[in-house]
Amino acid sequence: MIHSVYRSLECRPDSYQGWYKQANALLDWRQYEDALFSYEKAIEYYPDDYWSWYQRGKALEALRDYNEAIFSFQQALKIHPQDYWAWYSYGCVAQEGLQDYESAISCFQQVLQLRPHDYWAWYRQGDCMRELGQYTEALNCFNQALDIRPQDYWAEYRKGETLQAVGELESALGCYHSALLSKPQDYWAWYQKGVVLQQLGRFQEAIDSYNEALAVDSEDAPAWYGKGQCYAVLGHEEGAMVALKHAISLYPQKYAQLASDDSVFNSLRGDEDFIRLIQDCQ
Repeated sequence: MIHSVYRSLECRPDSYQGWYKQANALLDWRQYEDALFSYEKAIEYYPDDYWSWYQRGKALEALRDYNEAIFSFQQALKIHPQDYWAWYSYGCVAQEGLQDYESAISCFQQVLQLRPHDYWAWYRQGDCMRELGQYTEALNCFNQALDIRPQDYWAEYRKGETLQAVGELESALGCYHSALLSKPQDYWAWYQKGVVLQQLGRFQEAIDSYNEALAVDSEDAPAWYGKGQCYAVLGHEEGAMVALKHAISLYPQKYAQLASDDSVFNSLRGDEDFIRLIQDCQ
């Protein structure tokens, strides 16, 4: 297809449609710089075309030129102010590319005026609010998302993180359990479940959750370290040392320093292996 477009542009280099079609083909082929050039040529010949501005924004997003991508979405919205996709894409770039959560929230609120039952807009708005520490508002958004998609992994997982942040640990635990019903082999939900169980003082259950996380990613230092802490509290010094050695082997300076300052390992301070493990990393 792209070759026929090239031939068409040779005959009609001022053809808006030719440049636009070529740009779309290049975007599909992930040739983003060339696609960007072609969208700009299309805009040169048809400055008020919504789709050229919108697709230009998508090309710039792929190139990680986030401010310019937002400018393109804004231009598209001047042409079609009530367009769902431009508001949604604008919000995603503000959220993920620029971490401008307040602007992203404004965009997702515009989306929800157009589509009140849009799962992703509720979810993303909630995630932005969570990042801003607006936990009550975030929980409301995640609940709205879950009304639309019950037991959805992402909404359950982020709701769990939010509840964990406000100290509602039992409720957070329920969310991670629900998330694991959707994705039983998910590392993050198993790990966070382990963290919550550890915070609740349910150390053997926490070890079991860390083991599930490590079955997915055997080289994850935080899970090894949390597991070592739990063994130490339970008085299983051998298990604590094995787990701690794994964590330190992955990130020596970080976890050796943490262990040397962590009162949970006080029972190991006189152990020669523990002393040597810490000293070898200093």
